[in-house]
Amino acid sequence: MRRKWFAMLIAMSLAVWLGQAAPAAAGSDAPYHFGFKKSRGGQLPSIAEEGFMPILKKHQAIFLGDTSKKELYLTFDNGYENGYTGQILDVLRDKKVPAAFFVTGHFVKTQPELLRRMTTEGHLIGNHSWSHPDLSQASASQIKEELDKVSREVARITNQPPMKFVRPPRGVFSDRMLAVCRELGYTNVFWSIAYRDWETNRQRGPNYAYESVLNQLHPGAVILLHAVSRDNAQALGRIIDECRRQGYEFRRLDFLEVKSYR
Repeated sequence: MRRKWFAMLIAMSLAVWLGQAAPAAAGSDAPYHFGFKKSRGGQLPSIAEEGFMPILKKHQAIFLGDTSKKELYLTFDNGYENGYTGQILDVLRDKKVPAAFFVTGHFVKTQPELLRRMTTEGHLIGNHSWSHPDLSQASASQIKEELDKVSREVARITNQPPMKFVRPPRGVFSDRMLAVCRELGYTNVFWSIAYRDWETNRQRGPNYAYESVLNQLHPGAVILLHAVSRDNAQALGRIIDECRRQGYEFRRLDFLEVKSYR
């Protein structure tokens, strides 16, 4: 089962890494891959220049906070458990940093204690769909079923209020898909900092993780990390310390009001 989810995570992130921002065809079902040129030297990434920006604006999707303030939003994708989420939670607890964890059905079914710990320690749990499909090609009823199953099970296991944040699997979305998620009461969440961290058999060490995040650092960043990464777990404390040394403050995702797009 772990191999299955590992393969799915590779597929999810490959499109993002390649930066394929253009749709395959015209129309509201045309898939977009959330790809962009990374931030360098504290400058903003190229998201606002990408062809999908009007769709993000239309549906008030989140990918940045207030870029005039040194605030950061730390998020993790949890497709399956690889032994590092507990270590990540230890660091967040010791450093007093809030985070959001976007979980799939596989994680929900196998890790109820970690889910309880997330909410007990003040973190948010977001929806990453039950079976991690390409939601841009799913019907409205299929999208609802995927999200409802995660929401119901997390509510059964934890004391978290109803979910309000969703991250599309594989970073793939469409105009219609974002609209359906909004109609179901969700805010769609993307990111402005990420790196190739999901390949568990190609970890490159905590220094690589540290540099990959810090080299992209910018005000208002929504940071995406995969909790299956050993490098992330080992580097997280240093990343937090250096961000704070540079004057950044960590906020929980629900602190972030939907930004006003220009």
